[in-house]
Amino acid sequence: MNAFSLEGKRALVTGANTGIGQAIAVAMSNAGAEVLCAARRDCEETLSQIRNGRHVPLDFSDPKAAVPLFEKEAIDILVNNAGIIRRADSIDFTEADWDDVMDVNLKAVFFTCQAFGRAALAAGRAASIVNIASLLSFQGGIRVPSYTASKHGVAGLTKLLANEWAAQGINVNAIAPGYIATNNTKALREDTGRNKQILERIPAGRWGEAADIGEAAVFLASSAAKYIHGAVLNVDGGWLAR
Repeated sequence: MNAFSLEGKRALVTGANTGIGQAIAVAMSNAGAEVLCAARRDCEETLSQIRNGRHVPLDFSDPKAAVPLFEKEAIDILVNNAGIIRRADSIDFTEADWDDVMDVNLKAVFFTCQAFGRAALAAGRAASIVNIASLLSFQGGIRVPSYTASKHGVAGLTKLLANEWAAQGINVNAIAPGYIATNNTKALREDTGRNKQILERIPAGRWGEAADIGEAAVFLASSAAKYIHGAVLNVDGGWLAR
């Protein structure tokens, strides 16, 4: 038996239309899972790279957007990847920007996990949750107060749900990506000075690839990780070890 196989599993990956979410969807498909690609926008590019999947239109500005899905679909793996960020000095940060980020990045994560867990427990089904945290689950960052607070919250929520559900067959873990080469970090990579600073701090000496996160998510969702509960796995090239 291949402990890393996801054959026969159905996975829901949020924010699967691009970047890290897309890479997770592709990696899970490659491992054998059927993948439901959840995003506000179409997921045609992602779906063109996977063998068994479909788009599920969900907008997580409504934190309970995914709840009805679990009443209709039997899902084995949940990956909470969808997220947004707003930047401003803390003295200028608006309540709207605070609420928008917290709704998508934390409140939606909780209520999506709640609905998923409720369905899995009622069915007596073993299941896995992989939340996407951040280096800012451990660090403060600058000019991103709601993002930092939300990602600290994701790390804490991951541990809390693991405490409640581990003995009932649900694994809850998280991944904290480091500096990953995606559209979201293009400006940083094109800034010669900032790019040099970042690379000098990363022991691996390179930016991460979205596939690095996808493969880690497959591991945490597989039976190979069946005794891993409440972990926040840093996939950061060694950034936090520096």
